[in-house]
Amino acid sequence: MEQNQQQDYLSNQYQQSQQPLPNATAVLVLGILSIVICFITGIIALVLANKDMALYRANPGAYSPQSYSNIKTGRVCAIIGIALQVIVFLVYIIFIVFLVSAAGAAGSFN
Repeated sequence: MEQNQQQDYLSNQYQQSQQPLPNATAVLVLGILSIVICFITGIIALVLANKDMALYRANPGAYSPQSYSNIKTGRVCAIIGIALQVIVFLVYIIFIVFLVSAAGAAGSFN
């Protein structure tokens, strides 16, 4: 029992010495916003995520695994948000091309 408590104390002390990655929360928020609002926040999230992932890979023991998980989740959300915005942009382009070709076929450009 006493050994178990000592082990828990040591593991808690080790976890407290780890700091969160600097932009973990920002990457997560920007990644989620990239899905909802616009792709620019997704680009910012990807840049920050790549920077923080490099920090984590350089010294994984110094940073908490929870903050690294937030970075990965925010990065995935940013990629999804950017992909959705690209698809919407392509649909708009196809729609505009369709309208222009339909108007040209109807003879309204004469």
